[in-house]
Amino acid sequence: MGLFTPLAVRLGAQPWLPPLLPQVVAVDTRLQRATRGRVSLLDLAGLPNLMLTVPGRHSGLPRSVPLLCVPDGGGWLVAGSNFGGPVVPAWVHNLRAAGTATIHVRGRETRVRAVELAGEERAEAWATMLATWPNYAHYEARTERLIPVVRLIPETPG
Repeated sequence: MGLFTPLAVRLGAQPWLPPLLPQVVAVDTRLQRATRGRVSLLDLAGLPNLMLTVPGRHSGLPRSVPLLCVPDGGGWLVAGSNFGGPVVPAWVHNLRAAGTATIHVRGRETRVRAVELAGEERAEAWATMLATWPNYAHYEARTERLIPVVRLIPETPG
C-alpha cells in the first residue's frame, strides 16, 4: 500500500465515479504507453497493477488494458468487474478464447496462462482481492452477474 491508497479507495467508492472510469482507463493506457509501462495511475495510487495484452477473439489483433491486480504467490489475480457494469469486459472474453496473454508489470513483460476460478477457489481469491481493493464489494453490489476472477500464472520457458 502506498501513501495515496486510502484516498484512492475512498475515491473509488464514490457512486458518481463509474461513468468516468472508461476515460480514466484511457488516460492510464496512454500514460503506460508513454512510459513504456513504468508508470500508471494505479502506481500513483499505490495499488498493484498490470497491463494485460491479449489477442482479440475476432480480429486477432493485440488488445491491451490496464488492470488492478493482486499478487498471488508467483502469479496475479484479476477481476472482470467492469466497475460493476452489467456486461463482462471484452478482455475477459478475449482471454477465455486465447487462454494465454502477455502482461507488463513495472516495465517487465511476462507471458502468462489464464485460469478462470470457480467455486471455493474463486471465493478465496475474491476475499484476497477485497483485502487489496475493498471497492470490488461495491462493484459486486452494482451488478447481477458473477464477476469473473482469473489467476494469471507465468509460463515457464521451454
